[in-house]
Amino acid sequence: MEVRILGSAAGGGFPQWNCACPQCRAVRDGSRPARARTQSSVAVSADGRRWCLLNASPDVAAQLGAFPALHPSGRTREVRLEAVLLTDAELDHTLGLLLLREGRGLVVHATEATRDTLYDGTALLRALEAYCPVSWRPVVPGADVSLAEGLTYRAFDVPTTKRDRFGTGTRRGRVVGYRLTDRSSGRSLVHLPVVEELTAAVLGELDGCSCLLVDGTCWCDEELVRLGAGGRTAREMGHLPMSGPGGSLERLAALPIERKVYVHLNNTNPVLIEDTPERREVEQHGMEVAVDGMELQL
Repeated sequence: MEVRILGSAAGGGFPQWNCACPQCRAVRDGSRPARARTQSSVAVSADGRRWCLLNASPDVAAQLGAFPALHPSGRTREVRLEAVLLTDAELDHTLGLLLLREGRGLVVHATEATRDTLYDGTALLRALEAYCPVSWRPVVPGADVSLAEGLTYRAFDVPTTKRDRFGTGTRRGRVVGYRLTDRSSGRSLVHLPVVEELTAAVLGELDGCSCLLVDGTCWCDEELVRLGAGGRTAREMGHLPMSGPGGSLERLAALPIERKVYVHLNNTNPVLIEDTPERREVEQHGMEVAVDGMELQL
């Protein structure tokens, strides 16, 4: 399985256009070692020719343009995308669907809760269908599904208490993670860019995986509040912080997974600055911080 991190930042990217936090200032003026990042999305393939997207960020056009494997090879119109798998209905994970409308057809894998939100809440899918056919593939947590040739996936429910902006309530399937498996090698990737708590059930989905791409939105729970960048904690926004008792670093560092990579990094997270104590702590625990363009071979 080939994996490409198309975008590694949380909503708004890094730097965020309206933010002057220490991290955003540093990447703008070059005063500290830091790299700009686009919003979270991942591409996966079993053969290097046919690809699937895990979420479609608002930056998807630039991300695909920066990835030669997804460029047309000679024909006037060529699409190497087989499907898009959505973890939820958040705008930073779905707005890119509208930018894929020139593909003359799109296959979208999503839970019923996510589909309902995209139809009746944001109306994003309604708008997309005015431009191209959309085929919805229902995502049922726990079911094994064949994807592109050589790949299968199994979605799993990720409990969340985050406020629902569009009225789908607390139904299962508002947020899911994906475990993708290469049939030829048996090796698996887990994509978990949004997780509020590493429950026993969620941790069980990580057993035996070769690579984990996991929520790295905030370093600490009060991060945005302390910086004056927001009024809610990380957990209130549906994201488990990295640090502190029960944080993801403590919970994940000891797991026997070959590569553990933080994705979906908020612009306020100090690990984005490469010489900070927080970044060193992550690396000392055997975990990585994703950058745009990172490639992984499973």
